[in-house]
Amino acid sequence: MKKIVTSESVNIGHPDKTCDYISDCFLDEALKQDKYSQMAVECAIKNNKLFIYGEATTKAKLDYDKIALKALREIGYNEDFEILKEVSEQSAEINKAVVKDKLCANDQGLVFGYATNETPEFMPLPIMLAHKLMKNYDEFRRSDKDFFFDAKSQVSVLYEDDKPKYFTNILISVSHSEDISNEEICKRILENVVLKTLAEYDKYFNDKTKIMINPSGRFTIYGSYGDSGCVGRKIVVDSYGGVAHVGGGCFSSKNATKVDRSGAYYARYVAKNIVANKLAERCEVEADYAIGLENALNINIECFGTNKLPMEKIYEIVKKNFDFSLQNIISELDLLKPIYKNTACFGHFGREEFSWEKIKVLKK
Repeated sequence: MKKIVTSESVNIGHPDKTCDYISDCFLDEALKQDKYSQMAVECAIKNNKLFIYGEATTKAKLDYDKIALKALREIGYNEDFEILKEVSEQSAEINKAVVKDKLCANDQGLVFGYATNETPEFMPLPIMLAHKLMKNYDEFRRSDKDFFFDAKSQVSVLYEDDKPKYFTNILISVSHSEDISNEEICKRILENVVLKTLAEYDKYFNDKTKIMINPSGRFTIYGSYGDSGCVGRKIVVDSYGGVAHVGGGCFSSKNATKVDRSGAYYARYVAKNIVANKLAERCEVEADYAIGLENALNINIECFGTNKLPMEKIYEIVKKNFDFSLQNIISELDLLKPIYKNTACFGHFGREEFSWEKIKVLKK
């Protein structure tokens, strides 16, 4: 059976990603000062206005304006911003339900982790290429005055019997100065970004692959001046590009007691280890949590018929090697460190620098 799978990525200057980045800068600064900070401080952006809002229970002294403006400068904004804030402490009822002798889930919810052996990163091919296009573009635009921080990519892959065969479409749209022609944009992005990125994936690139660069034409109105943004609107970009389920909760802004984030990281960790240890070619792990409870309510594992052992045995191996309790997730993945702003762009998964991507030998 043939099918086309499409995934997208967005650069850090896309308004939604800008907000994700700023909110994770808040979280990192809180964790630097107080590793037990309970944080969910988000933001929304439009034009030169930034609204900061949410909950924070922490001993840290946070200058939200200073942190946000530093993040905006790092992205590439030079404008002055008007900042409005509405930040309160976490609900005392929620805090009491979470902070006990052993930490408990900060909310109810279901989370998913996914892995496949179709790429070295154990990620779906379309989302990996989309992210790498954006990462290479971000490096390129920082050294070229004609290109700016807002950009998107989209990759379509033809699959046959669930195996990737070739790229059907590669799309990239980038913001740019008014002084450069469309022809020059296409030439420089093709040479410096697209072909550079495709060199790693040459076996999937052929004469059937269609490359599109800025198909809408001019892109000189960009960032928060061309669109609005807020935290958590790119959860599919952040996860598996639409190939696997998502629980619905976003990652950015949330500290590790929020299982939307930590539980999803652990589910990915388990799924990746199942595939990396060759127990299956593809795997999706679901975990369900309830607020105020320490352990996951349910664990479901789906290997899509690619499992090399009976599913009963895979469940047994997972139970022997992994502990889905929140206290263990935080400890095993070392999630009280200020690591989060680096997750905000180019995907939360498939990047070796993060603890939930490590591979271990499983006891069988």
